[in-house]
Amino acid sequence: MIGYSRGDVVLINFLLADGTGTKRRPAVIMSSDAYHAGRAEVIIAAITSRTDRLLPGDHLIKDWDGAGLLFPSVATGIIRTIKLDMITRKLGAMSTSDMNAINRELKVALGLT
Repeated sequence: MIGYSRGDVVLINFLLADGTGTKRRPAVIMSSDAYHAGRAEVIIAAITSRTDRLLPGDHLIKDWDGAGLLFPSVATGIIRTIKLDMITRKLGAMSTSDMNAINRELKVALGLT
């Protein structure tokens, strides 16, 4: 996959659940370069600006500004696989400490600890 790597924060066109259109939302790429080899998809974790409620798998992003986000945000435990053409552009990248925390939260959420 050229141009995107694990930890990149990207803007994605998410399909609305009712099928009426799309909505742009940020996400962090969770899949590795090895996963990207030969695939036209990436695995992402959704990002939300709703910081008042943290659920299992969620991480309150410390360096949200450095990641290219406009507001304090949470990397959620909501993960999905998307096609590359759903990515609009790269916003920034997660700091090492934020990525390590996201990794820990997803391990707990997926029972990998």
